[in-house]
Amino acid sequence: MNSMLILFIILSLAAVLSALGLLLSRSAVYAALFLVLNFACVAIFYLLLGAPFIALTQITVYAGAIMVLFLFVIMLLGAEKLPKSQSLPWQRPLAIGLAVVLLFEAGFLLFQRLHLTATLAQPEAQINSVDAIRTLGLTLFNQYLLPFEITSILLLVAMVGAIVLTKQEKGAAG
Repeated sequence: MNSMLILFIILSLAAVLSALGLLLSRSAVYAALFLVLNFACVAIFYLLLGAPFIALTQITVYAGAIMVLFLFVIMLLGAEKLPKSQSLPWQRPLAIGLAVVLLFEAGFLLFQRLHLTATLAQPEAQINSVDAIRTLGLTLFNQYLLPFEITSILLLVAMVGAIVLTKQEKGAAG
């Protein structure tokens, strides 16, 4: 076993355990922190695959900005503890059935992968990662500037709307 495989196995276990911690946690803050740990594991997976820009984007956007927004909303709403679950009678059998389907699909895909004999062609030239990031940035801020700005404005409006709705509810209740 080489070191990359060992690192992959350790990260896989950490990602699965953090996902389980996210699902089983009764505290919304702990669930958000488990999600941050899962995002960090995914970012390291991207680094192992040789995609440093996507790894940095994963950390910056998901583990940084979105999780700060989640924690802000959790603290603003005062929803640190999740209420006792009031599940519908059909939720648990449906969840178990979907989990079985997912496990069957994953097993089938792994079985297919074991019997795959085709090899992937190697890229002809190694692209300098700094040049690739510079090209991506120039394309993003030149060709796709309008969609980028519209997305940022939509996120800002959604955050302000959540704050306004919360303030009105707290004002009416208190």
